Amino acid sequence: MSEALTEVSEEAMLAASAAGLELRRDDGGLALVGDGMVLRADLARLLPRLRPDRLGRELLVRAARVRGVPAPTAVDATAGLGEDALLLAAAGFTVTLFEKDPVIAALLRDALERAAGEPQLAGIVSRMELVEGDSVAGLHALGLRDHAPDVVFLDPMFPERTKSAAVKKKFQLLHHLERPCEDEARLLDAARAARPRKIVVKRPPKGPWLAGAKPSHSLAGKAVRYDVLVPPPSSR
Repeated sequence: MSEALTEVSEEAMLAASAAGLELRRDDGGLALVGDGMVLRADLARLLPRLRPDRLGRELLVRAARVRGVPAPTAVDATAGLGEDALLLAAAGFTVTLFEKDPVIAALLRDALERAAGEPQLAGIVSRMELVEGDSVAGLHALGLRDHAPDVVFLDPMFPERTKSAAVKKKFQLLHHLERPCEDEARLLDAARAARPRKIVVKRPPKGPWLAGAKPSHSLAGKAVRYDVLVPPPSSR
């Protein structure tokens, strides 16, 4: 990554303004400001969860784990602020992150660049590549290549989450930008088209299956559930 922080694109600035928000850079990095709140992507706050004694117990890491693959690859098709992808990268995955919203992508790119300057995070984020664009098209393109990703991770927003009291107040700013997944079947079909070994879907504990697709198995905690879909070997 460049030593100088990447300039924020005009598209991102205009998109933030259209949502009644502002992208503002200060000593702490790029921030989204509005409604009296400030939101900044901060990967360093996950450092306690990256300790070896804790990382292996993370539900996402357990759900995504693939046996017999020394250098696994993953696609985070709904990257958001990059925290789930960071867990996967810390667990040894090389992760491609897709984020189509230009404002969120700008916040995430800034966070990755700042993390690259942190000794405890530099090696991890070197395994994370951000692609600013639609993951549906990106996943279909991956399916045409010789080397399919081992895991595709999906965390689509849906209406129940936008109303949850558990959502931290400052993260409500993202709801000005993101919309619930309108076509779950299209997203899941694209994930399958990438020909991964498994698809991991993040859900609320009592949330419905994505596009009604029954998982091969699930791992559930108090706040989240991970549904794992294992495509048949013939699809790879």
